[in-house]
Amino acid sequence: MTSGQLSRAEALVLSGCKHACHVMLFSDTKAQLFGRIPIRHIILMQMRFDGLLGFPGGLVNLSKETLEKGLSRELWEELGVTLPISVEDHVASCYAPASSSSSSHSSSRLITHFYVKKVEEELIKEVERAAASTAADHGQEVLGMVRVPVYRMKGGAGLPSFLSHSFIGNARSQLLDALLGSNLVSPQELQDALAHSLKIHTDTSEDLRAALALSREKRNQS
Repeated sequence: MTSGQLSRAEALVLSGCKHACHVMLFSDTKAQLFGRIPIRHIILMQMRFDGLLGFPGGLVNLSKETLEKGLSRELWEELGVTLPISVEDHVASCYAPASSSSSSHSSSRLITHFYVKKVEEELIKEVERAAASTAADHGQEVLGMVRVPVYRMKGGAGLPSFLSHSFIGNARSQLLDALLGSNLVSPQELQDALAHSLKIHTDTSEDLRAALALSREKRNQS
């Protein structure tokens, strides 16, 4: 689903580019929501300083570190834990969208490298605790960790609602590819979630237009 795909090797030999690495950490779980809805998987994302959803990680300086070492450094800053990332965890490299905030402020083209790492559920919980208590970037670059609801409830709550939010760059496409590539949802489940998410997005747009009209009305009255 992500456009501008490159192999890891191709990306590393390109000159004049900046590189950013991000990772999707996930685990299986037997937990149930309200004691009856299987959660199935815990997937971590984060609310960024700009109000957009994204994955942990950031810019890497290839003159001083490898992609994986740079990503591990970023994870220490954002999550407050040491997580070794290996080449085997790499799943995709691609050019970042031109509208991405990381690339729009620079003349250098940005290449994003995406990793997926499965860990134990207890490590996920440790990451969540550390991210909120000891991570250097908490409350600044990172506003908080977020779990992706893989399940679906009545009315589109769950994954459809989550997918209707705003994501940074190609983070939404990275999430969708990872959900399918790691067999966390079926193609049909994802198609249904996206279809319902589009409807939610349309309804939200109408709500925003109504809110905007109301705010203009109140401004004119003041």
